[in-house]
Amino acid sequence: MTGPLVPLRQLVLKVHSRCDLACRHCYVYEHADQSWSSRPRVISDEVVSRAALRLAEHARDHELASVQVILHGGEPLLAGPARLRHICEELHTALRGVSALDLRIHTNGVQLGERYLDLFAEFGVKVGISLDGDQAANDRHRLFADGRSSHDKVLRAIGLLKQDRYRHLFAGILCTIDVRNDPAAVYDALAATGAPRIDLLLPHATWDTPPLRPDGAATPYADWLLAVHDRWSAGGRPMPVRLFDSVISTLGGGPSLTESMGLESADVVVIETDGTYEQADSLKTAYDGAPETGLDIFRHSLDEVARHPGMTARQHGADDLAAQCRTCPVVRSCGGGLFAHRYRGDGTGFANPSVFCADLEALVHGIDARTGAGADRPIDGFDALADGTDTGTALRALTRIRQTVTRELLSTIDAEQPLPEGELWARAWQLALDLGRSDGTFPEALLSHPYTRTWAARCLDAEALPGDLACLVAAVALPAGLADTVRVPVRADYVQLPGLGRLRVRAGLATLDLTYSQFSGPAPNWEPLRPVRAEGMDVVIDDVDLHRDCFGPAVSGRLTDEEAEQWRHVLPQAWALIRKALPETASAMAQGVHVITPLAGRADPDVTTPGGGFAALGLCLDPDPVRVARDLVRGFRLGLLDVLLDACELYDETDVPTGSLLADTYARVATDALRHQPESSRRTRAQWGELASAASLTALGRRFVDGMGRGL
Repeated sequence: MTGPLVPLRQLVLKVHSRCDLACRHCYVYEHADQSWSSRPRVISDEVVSRAALRLAEHARDHELASVQVILHGGEPLLAGPARLRHICEELHTALRGVSALDLRIHTNGVQLGERYLDLFAEFGVKVGISLDGDQAANDRHRLFADGRSSHDKVLRAIGLLKQDRYRHLFAGILCTIDVRNDPAAVYDALAATGAPRIDLLLPHATWDTPPLRPDGAATPYADWLLAVHDRWSAGGRPMPVRLFDSVISTLGGGPSLTESMGLESADVVVIETDGTYEQADSLKTAYDGAPETGLDIFRHSLDEVARHPGMTARQHGADDLAAQCRTCPVVRSCGGGLFAHRYRGDGTGFANPSVFCADLEALVHGIDARTGAGADRPIDGFDALADGTDTGTALRALTRIRQTVTRELLSTIDAEQPLPEGELWARAWQLALDLGRSDGTFPEALLSHPYTRTWAARCLDAEALPGDLACLVAAVALPAGLADTVRVPVRADYVQLPGLGRLRVRAGLATLDLTYSQFSGPAPNWEPLRPVRAEGMDVVIDDVDLHRDCFGPAVSGRLTDEEAEQWRHVLPQAWALIRKALPETASAMAQGVHVITPLAGRADPDVTTPGGGFAALGLCLDPDPVRVARDLVRGFRLGLLDVLLDACELYDETDVPTGSLLADTYARVATDALRHQPESSRRTRAQWGELASAASLTALGRRFVDGMGRGL
């Protein structure tokens, strides 16, 4: 099978081929491929220079906005500070003006000290540490050659990384699973490190060398992982766990977040210390020579590597999988498992399910059952959401979904280091993680702000600044007494406090160490959001949030007191009309809507603009409460559908007209009850008939559209 070339965005650079530990589960030294023994111990200057030029050439030719380079081994710190400095300099020089460089190092940590961390801080090198849990778990495999424990040295390294001057470098912990270890003890030990993320890795195995299964258990790895998942969830999910987040993402129709699962194309290449190109290191567990390409940096470009049959064999999604996998209901999440784990030496090669197949299926089903993230089945209250009989039940599920998506966006931002305003981000991110462990409501409050997701998505598109996370953290932490001060950015002489208001500060400031007393009471430079309350309604008028401009029409600026009073007059009247005509919708809106953002112009009724989801609605001020009520209900319904589509695939997303028709019809089904116009109802029925015949609707989409029909 052929197709367009998939650019290689991740390069693993082997800077040293030996190690100072003798880990029993190491795929480099303890598995089938033993090519390490014939390679140079340390990468040469010539290999470093040529590797940097090859990567820059590839990034330029394919207009890659960013590339990731992981310094690896063996143990990369054995290369020494001088050699690592040279590598960092060469990579930065080659990629300057070509592509953003995300530079990382994966280390066992035993040699990590300040001289290395100062070097990494200079070049923005993120540090991943290998740790298998508590000392008993870690000592099962991660030992020195003479049998000494490495545990204390690794904890010392993590302690250094947690210092304020190095905290922004801490990428997370990589933990290899051994099902003989207590899952609760392993998770608790990892969580206690304060790591910003955790990667749980299945041990490398194939059908020829299967994984340990104590007492013949059918799915011991799924059972172990689900025990960790339950403990992680019970603790408020204080940090991202890549494997769990990936399953949740793919169940909801999103991308995989890990190479070991999902259907994304392979885009990583390894350069060994001698300059040879290899495929993923995990293939070393299959057979001697499995990762080889026969290519090297002196004679071959990265485009030639990308066209290698071993690389293209993992670039066609489900079509590359065994027949059993292609028909499996969890294939979108599992992706057939890690490529190396499919190997069988009976002539079938990698054309098999993963040796962890039963575990992966049980894991996906287990997380789906616990989170309701599956896109192949409806959320709680799905049918009632479609016909409008009990929107409140679905609202609770949709709230969880929006929080999960927002948390994944924040985790993705944190992974894309270095960031603009990286110090502000690192401080705020760590404070959020720390407070989330001590107060389970804190992460929820952060994720629930309606414009957090808008801002996070803009950060990933380089349209917003990540330092604004500090403002979100401050808005929650300072009023609750969870922090004394938070350093926040100043934008155009204002400090923004999402959900609360904005503080005018002295001109020329870039940041401010903010305390609660600076905005806790009446002050001439404090501009709070104005509340509007009526029976069953409690919202604020947000006319200052930097990321509220997500509704299509332009937003209004800061309202005058007179304009604010007009809103206070018309909103309760509109709300009373909704409560009378649509009591179920009003009940759900009272639970879910928290923010009204004034717009400078009215939205085109044929344009879908969900904006901030259902929690924030954008409205143009109108003296007619009927029109305001209609706009409120329309915005709320569009917001519900927007979040639902994060979790459920209702139509082929490439069919934009059907998506627009679905949104407009879903909104009209409700707003017709406020119009009292037979012509409008006839138009809605006609739209619904056109929608019901759309070829791109999924089975779940047809069920949803049928439910909408019951509401006509």
